[in-house]
Amino acid sequence: FIAFVLIFVSLDLGFFHRESREIRFREAFGWMIVWLAAAVLFDLGLVFWLGSKSAAEFTAGCLIEFSLSIDNIFVIALIFSYFRTPPREQHRVLFWGIIGAMVMRGLLIGVGAVLITRFGWMFYVIGGFLVLTGAKMLIARSGSVSPENNLILRLARRVYPVSSGLEGRAFFTRLNGRRALTPLALVLLLVESSDLVFALDSVPAIFGVTTNPFIVFTSNVFAILMLRSLYFVLARAIGYFRFLKFGLASVLLFIGARMLLRKQFDIPINVSLIVVGGILALSVIISLVKPKEK
Repeated sequence: FIAFVLIFVSLDLGFFHRESREIRFREAFGWMIVWLAAAVLFDLGLVFWLGSKSAAEFTAGCLIEFSLSIDNIFVIALIFSYFRTPPREQHRVLFWGIIGAMVMRGLLIGVGAVLITRFGWMFYVIGGFLVLTGAKMLIARSGSVSPENNLILRLARRVYPVSSGLEGRAFFTRLNGRRALTPLALVLLLVESSDLVFALDSVPAIFGVTTNPFIVFTSNVFAILMLRSLYFVLARAIGYFRFLKFGLASVLLFIGARMLLRKQFDIPINVSLIVVGGILALSVIISLVKPKEK
């Protein structure tokens, strides 16, 4: 599976986007359809390979990961704006970020699977964490993002000098005879660190519908690929979905409660998929019907 993803990402970067250019709506939407079709084919393969239950878990995992990572689109847009990253270089940053995201999430999923397998009570710890996170999301106000306060960014600047301007598509350059970072490398570091923060919510949520690490990992990767492809559309439209935050919080509360009450109420995966999809669809519909006042 990892080889398949790396081959297609390499084709994307090395063939289709060899030259730096701005990604337009039609192209971004086209790549979104390509990855969606790949996910559907993979899901159909799971039906014959691991059974319909695993296929339903994969679908639920993709939906949960995709929805919980939508807020990350807004953060990435702020990072690009803060560093004045040219639109022609944004695609390169996002798709190199996929490699780092696969590594980080693979490690998180591996650790989570081991903990849940060896310590059954960790299931309840994760469920409680999701309930608290969902409750906090419901009552918390949207805060501002300050890239200059990011710990990883400050550490990188201490270890490496940073050039004053972009060096084309390069992440590294030479400054006074020393190896130095370009601003584009700092953007990539911030994008990766923001993905790690959002993964701390989304990965435990997927463990609420399946404990199969293969299903958790593959659904994570497909959701990331689809979301990064659609970034160039969603970054401009995210402000219209003002009630989505309440839908995401409700999803976390539902998955957390499902984990905490799994011995008392064994909710089938198909029912969970319908509930999660219904909550997200309702929050989007309400956002479109009741737009923000001027």
